Amino acid sequence: MGQIEWAMWANEQALAAGLIMLTGGVVAVAGQFKGWYFAAYAIAAGVLVCLLEYPRSKRKKGSTMERCGQKYLTAVVKVFGPLTRNYYIRAVLHAALAVPAGFLLSTILGTVCLGIASGIYLLAAVRGEEWRPIEQKPRERLHVGETIKQPPSNPPPRPPADARKKQPAEVGGQVNPIPVEAE
Repeated sequence: MGQIEWAMWANEQALAAGLIMLTGGVVAVAGQFKGWYFAAYAIAAGVLVCLLEYPRSKRKKGSTMERCGQKYLTAVVKVFGPLTRNYYIRAVLHAALAVPAGFLLSTILGTVCLGIASGIYLLAAVRGEEWRPIEQKPRERLHVGETIKQPPSNPPPRPPADARKKQPAEVGGQVNPIPVEAE
């Protein structure tokens, strides 16, 4: 049985946590909660976490399904180099981002989810995993001349002329074997 790639699970958990934290922050700001400044922080932290976690990492074995539009954010995440590639740094960053949002009821669920994601990232880092971008493979263009070596020179075989003509029974229609009488 293969090894579990913990970073994949942490990525999904952190992306969901960012969306939950963002939603909780919007609810608190729109509802004019007492600690609205924590909600404003939760909106900013949720957006940052979503932008950081949207690009998936390439798996060690097997294929990785790329998210829609991931290639654009992958370029941004690659620019920051070891800061975004190292899962120890991600674990600490997520734990630090989660703390201030924990002081407001509407963002507490996002805080807990981000804390769990931080723990999973720490486990992935201890096991030696790191973020690797999904590189696009150049597609090989197939030329018509290369795919078809020689077009067919003879037409496809046809049945003899006698077999192609309809038999007289077929022309008239079908014969009912049971006699039918009208009353």
